[in-house]
Amino acid sequence: MHLTRFQKITLGISGLTAVAIGTLITLTPHAFYASYGIALGQDPNLLSELRAPGAGLAIFGALMLSGVFRASLAQIAAAVALTVYLAFPFGRIVGIAMDGMPSGSVISALVFEVVIAVLLLAAFKPTGTTGSNRERFVDLAG
Repeated sequence: MHLTRFQKITLGISGLTAVAIGTLITLTPHAFYASYGIALGQDPNLLSELRAPGAGLAIFGALMLSGVFRASLAQIAAAVALTVYLAFPFGRIVGIAMDGMPSGSVISALVFEVVIAVLLLAAFKPTGTTGSNRERFVDLAG
């Protein structure tokens, strides 16, 4: 799959963000969550439950970045990026509906995730009926 410049930039932003956040959660969960006003304590069960998806997010971010540099991985990188950046806002919205309004920093994270999701949707959706756009979407969808 050949990526346009816009697609590469969007995947790059998505990947760098996911690698950075995932790595911070995995290696320094106390500091990361303190930036949201959350005190974690020392419960090894809770820390494990946070570090594991943090590591997953970092790996998904690396996969997103790999699609920028290797055309053979671009399709899966785009699918992973769309999955991650649509799932995170969805989960936060479910949380708001079920648990109430979180802090301003969590809302800021939600807004940032929605912005990335919108960029990804714009970058990887068909924009018309030309063959190249249709083929790009079909390639992405599998």
